[in-house]
Amino acid sequence: MNSSSLLQKISKKMTNIRRLTLYLLFCITLSFITFFLFPRNFFNPISNHNVLYLEPQLNLKDCDLSQGHWIPDERGSLYTNSTCTTIPDSKNCFKHGRQNTDFIFWRWKPKGCDLPRFNPKAFLNLVRGKKMNFIGDSVARNHMESLLCLLSMEETPKDIYKDGEDRNRIWYFPDHDFTLSTSWSKFLVAGFERTHANKTGTGVYDIDINKIDDQWAKDLPNTDIAIVSAGHWLFRPIYIHRGNETLGCIFCYLPNTTQISLKEGFKLVFSAAFRHINACHSCKSNLVTVLRTLSPSHFENGTWNTGGACGRTIPFSVNEINPQNRGLEIKTSQIEELEEIKRDSLKKKFAVLDVTRTMLMRPDGHPNSYWGNKWMKGFNNCTHWCLPGPIDTWSEFLMVLLKQLM
Repeated sequence: MNSSSLLQKISKKMTNIRRLTLYLLFCITLSFITFFLFPRNFFNPISNHNVLYLEPQLNLKDCDLSQGHWIPDERGSLYTNSTCTTIPDSKNCFKHGRQNTDFIFWRWKPKGCDLPRFNPKAFLNLVRGKKMNFIGDSVARNHMESLLCLLSMEETPKDIYKDGEDRNRIWYFPDHDFTLSTSWSKFLVAGFERTHANKTGTGVYDIDINKIDDQWAKDLPNTDIAIVSAGHWLFRPIYIHRGNETLGCIFCYLPNTTQISLKEGFKLVFSAAFRHINACHSCKSNLVTVLRTLSPSHFENGTWNTGGACGRTIPFSVNEINPQNRGLEIKTSQIEELEEIKRDSLKKKFAVLDVTRTMLMRPDGHPNSYWGNKWMKGFNNCTHWCLPGPIDTWSEFLMVLLKQLM
């Protein structure tokens, strides 16, 4: 080989080395830029969710989960609206055009302690062989749907029942013999809407605190863990009866009508529900009942039907919530009724899942206009919660409670 050919080969080899070096430098630079400028990756769920790890056992006597604040959390949600296939359309905010993802990068920090991150494997082991039923309205259903997504990261559930109106659902996790269900109820007690002569609704309701709603009363004997909640249907004109006796009315403001405050209305309804559970002779003796307190709405500049919206993108601080908020007053009345039943209960267990103050700070977590409801176009949803979203924290609270109770 002559010297000219050798020099050509050496030159070509050096050129290839320079190209490879430049390519590697480009890849390294691109990786650093991606890592520092785009640290969050919403579309990839966390990969270590199924690792069983030792968590600190919280002593709820020393740690009040309801007191605290929201802190940034770059890890984001355990699941996404792509990895969880059971998210209902009305809670799938990203599908309907929500661009801001900041609301999923916050974590609740209780005062004086740390809240363990939800662990689906540990939760399913805790409830193995149990039946958990969410009793209440559409926000109770919202909570069940959130828990369903969290648990589906560990085991794919089977959809085994849906009623004609898609209100009552049953899901089953065969590997853990765990059943997750909903018993839909507006008021927890029996109630109906008054109608006009043409059968259209008047918006005025009657409820009877002497009679429990049939659906959840029928389901209760087969339940091991009952998550009880209701509330938003009580924010309307409602005549409250005790059998044949009319006690008064919420939001009626009519002459010769006894006015019942919203707080007193909540006390009457939840007292009736808890008394029924405590007196249920056909129920399991070790039935666990968890009161989930009122979940606040965040309509601003109007109500749901007068143009109200909830377009905020970050949580409130502790100082930004009104300590006189009506939701906090209602929460107190709910807890008071539960505590009274606890004093009378011999075997059945009762506990409080207090989310009211925590969620008052999350005006950014609702679907707002991103809920794709074809029947209510033009109305914003500031009552329910996006999935994934801050409502997932409720299941972290629930896991702490169940560890204390079971």
